[in-house]
Amino acid sequence: MANILHTTTELSNGIVMPKIGFGTWQTKPGSETYASISKALKVGYRFIDTAWSYRNEENVGDAIRDSGIKRKDLFIQTKLPGEIKTYDEVLRYFEHSLKNLSVEYVDAYLIHAPWPWSNPGENCDQQNREVWRAMEQIYRSGRAKSIGISNFSVHDIHNLLQDEQLTITPMINQIQYYVGYTQSEIADYSRKHGMRIEAYSPLATGRLLDNETITSLAEKYKVTTAQIALRYCVQNEVIPLPKARSMGHIINNSELDFEIQDSDMRLLDRMTDPSEKRGWHAGDHTFYDL
Repeated sequence: MANILHTTTELSNGIVMPKIGFGTWQTKPGSETYASISKALKVGYRFIDTAWSYRNEENVGDAIRDSGIKRKDLFIQTKLPGEIKTYDEVLRYFEHSLKNLSVEYVDAYLIHAPWPWSNPGENCDQQNREVWRAMEQIYRSGRAKSIGISNFSVHDIHNLLQDEQLTITPMINQIQYYVGYTQSEIADYSRKHGMRIEAYSPLATGRLLDNETITSLAEKYKVTTAQIALRYCVQNEVIPLPKARSMGHIINNSELDFEIQDSDMRLLDRMTDPSEKRGWHAGDHTFYDL
């Protein structure tokens, strides 16, 4: 079985992306982000995920530049803040992200949320259609090789798809996804319309690491609990975006060359997460204007 870092999949427009990415959510801007990205690139990760709201795009760009890796060999993804809901502002924030990252294009650009961080659940249907119109313009310019969404519900996705003036279907939907919380309705609807699912928080921000069922399976397969959780995503054709700071954890998260048996996958499918920490939390994102 090939190393997961060397395997790829295709988006609906033919763009090739790695089957695992390296996340930077909740990674502190500055030296912490720079160091973790530098280590990940050294290990072999080639898909880096960031966002304007993480405030670490510049550190990601610096680490990529200093790595010496050719731009064409990387898949760089960033996101538009959820607060931005006008055509002109979308274009302005996109330019700012390119400048932060010191790149001429990104491989994927996502709308980070269908609502402002300060008011999750707010109905922004009309504004999101306007935002997507700008996203289509960015895509046609060639400066974003693919475009997509994040934290979008079935309703939010349908809102874009039913507008006849919008002609490009999102290629990616990044959602919170992990063993016990797979948001199957959103994932199935996204797949039906040709989107690849990306999983942020694939380890449930660490809560899965002490789970008894996952620990038992880790012992059975002679791997770690993190590897079971990440392999579960991969076998469900979901692209996990684990984050880590230590070289040991970064390497461990990339060693997924084993197969979880069907019976054990069904066992994991039946798990549910009773935690109140499921879903998006306002405290996880803070918006700062340009």
